[in-house]
Amino acid sequence: MLDLIVFGATGYTGELIAARLQTTRTAGRKLRWGIAGRSAEKLAAVRQRIGAPADLPCFVADAHDPGSLHALARQARGILSTAGPYQLHGEGVLRACIEAGTDYLDLCGEPAWMARMIVGHEAAARASGSRVLFSCGFDSVPFDLGVRFVQQAALHRYGHPLRQLQGLVVEMKGSFSGGTAASLLATVEAMGREPGVARTMADPFALTPGFQGPPQPDDPEARHEPLAGAWSAPFVMAAINTKNVHRTHALLGHPWGVDFVYEERQLWGSGLDGELRARGAARTARLQNAALAFAPARALIRRFVLPKPGAGPDARQRDSGRYTLRFIGSTLQGQTLDATVRGEGDPGYSSTSRVASECAMALVLDTPRSRTPGGIWTPGAALGLDLVPRLQRHAGLHFTLGR
Repeated sequence: MLDLIVFGATGYTGELIAARLQTTRTAGRKLRWGIAGRSAEKLAAVRQRIGAPADLPCFVADAHDPGSLHALARQARGILSTAGPYQLHGEGVLRACIEAGTDYLDLCGEPAWMARMIVGHEAAARASGSRVLFSCGFDSVPFDLGVRFVQQAALHRYGHPLRQLQGLVVEMKGSFSGGTAASLLATVEAMGREPGVARTMADPFALTPGFQGPPQPDDPEARHEPLAGAWSAPFVMAAINTKNVHRTHALLGHPWGVDFVYEERQLWGSGLDGELRARGAARTARLQNAALAFAPARALIRRFVLPKPGAGPDARQRDSGRYTLRFIGSTLQGQTLDATVRGEGDPGYSSTSRVASECAMALVLDTPRSRTPGGIWTPGAALGLDLVPRLQRHAGLHFTLGR
């Protein structure tokens, strides 16, 4: 039996992950792995492009063919699925993994689908021993672990957690992946068909069934952030990341208090220039949301904006990307603390492929079921801060604590 199979390896991000695993493998890491997708010919081409040996296992499986998925899930201890949008193509492989007791990981940034999967499949995952980890890429590992990192430091330094905490995007150079954009469009369309999806997207505790915390900030306008000394506007991925942070907190037993408040914003600088940029970003976000609600606009985005299947930025563009996140908050006693997470590489492609690869190897190779049993987890809860040194050594992330 293999340790890991990358499902969707003929897609752009799937191939990046396969290339990453091949580099890891040739560097002496003990990982038995393979790739899977719909076309044997395309899988063979991927195997050749990434420099893998001719005996690297390739499996033909289709997201909508249950028989092929059940056969695939029995071949490995874990499946890393890159075949999104998950609300369209994800449930079959998830179900197959759960029924086989196989670990499952993905790059999902679709909270409404994740919420349905938690309600529909968590009991079965617990029973079979399958460990399910959603959101193992840029959304939401750097944010999820950034919160855990600064909260652990606050508990150590002050003896109290940060009751109010902000995740602030200081810098982001690069792009969101085409898969992320396609998932967003699919979610917008689902909101039009199903009113419940809109309610889920608006609920910060949508991924913590049975628990509803205090009201969370949801300011659509630009504003000045006193602790950061800069102007901010809404961050496009906050609706995904904040839900994962609250699920991690719930899975850990609410160590930061049931009144914990968390929000994410993007910083645009200080002074008048920062204010103008933040106001412009907030206005642009409102216009983009209005455009996404318009079906012809979504059709144009699909045709002219989204990368074609198998396409994406070249290696130079991917490697030139970077991001900086700042986590800053205060305790009930008024003490403040901040931490920074820096990532090397394009967030949607290079960083995501590195982070997801490390999450997968950490789960299937290094995380015993006695510590993390079957169930639907987050990376922050299932792998915890043990993942931080691994990401710093191998995935280009850097976690630092402020004074």
